[in-house]
Amino acid sequence: MDAITPNGANDDIGLDTRLELFRKQVEIRDFEKRAYDLFLQNLVKGTSHLSLGQEAIAAGMATAMQPGDLSFCTYRGHAHTLARGVSMEKVLGELMQRDNGLMRGKGGSMHLTSAEHGVMGSYAIIGAHLPIACGSAWRAQYLGQPDVSVCFFGDGTTNIGAFHEAVNFAAVWKLPVVFVCENNLYMEYTPIADVIPIEHPAADRASAYGLERIIVDGNDADAVFREALKAYAKARAGQGPSLIECLTYRHSGHSRADPAKYRPEGELERWMERDPIKIYRQRLVDFGVDGETIKAIEQASKKKVEAATETCKAAPPPPVEILTSDVYADGGWAWRN
Repeated sequence: MDAITPNGANDDIGLDTRLELFRKQVEIRDFEKRAYDLFLQNLVKGTSHLSLGQEAIAAGMATAMQPGDLSFCTYRGHAHTLARGVSMEKVLGELMQRDNGLMRGKGGSMHLTSAEHGVMGSYAIIGAHLPIACGSAWRAQYLGQPDVSVCFFGDGTTNIGAFHEAVNFAAVWKLPVVFVCENNLYMEYTPIADVIPIEHPAADRASAYGLERIIVDGNDADAVFREALKAYAKARAGQGPSLIECLTYRHSGHSRADPAKYRPEGELERWMERDPIKIYRQRLVDFGVDGETIKAIEQASKKKVEAATETCKAAPPPPVEILTSDVYADGGWAWRN
């Protein structure tokens, strides 16, 4: 159904979609806060890379997708995996290395994959998945299939050769792929501004490949959603790729091992004023959504997190016999021939 904007005009997004965007952002936030707490309890093993503060990008891009569209993520992939419809229990079970996990505990935080939901892997090697997304898009083009491949990456990836090769290849062949740079200002611990001579690492390079310069407020789910719709429509129409730079900010360090002491004083506080969930909650109010509806979405999210937590705590670890399945047991020469 359509909503009415504060100035009386029809809303191009609609209330149902707007509530869905809010729900996804809240669920991602609550899930990742719980993942952080469980890490501190030594129940999430290894490390993890959270998207706290970046939820609007995952929610906006995923909500605009159609069934069959494919997502290619970085190691910061919890948000995108959840946004495509994978259950909290499956993702949390994977982080906790339980048998009920998405990959039975074998992939962990940085390798979430669910072909059923169109999540074609989270990649820990910087830039490695951009050419893979091109391959997926080329398959769709060759077979005349309607799906779009959507590839997410950080600002630091724009300095990797695979980024330039993939964008160039996609532009030449007019592939149905959308590249999404989640520019959170930092490439691990180093400010991206310290190592490039341009202001926008993705958008300011787009013209080199004949692409439009697209910069979006990555903390505004509506802005992301609208830009995603345009890019997906362009790709499906055979008009080639898009390169979208979403400006955002991570609230925590690069990973759980990073206290983020390198950030200038006051920077985090300024960005917290642009918190995507704070922005969107107020937007719902401005569009006339009552407080009880908003509260119900937030309470339902917390219940989901609690249920997933208890289920995963009680779940068994994966059986020992699967340790050598789906891997190279023999690292010698034989498997190469």
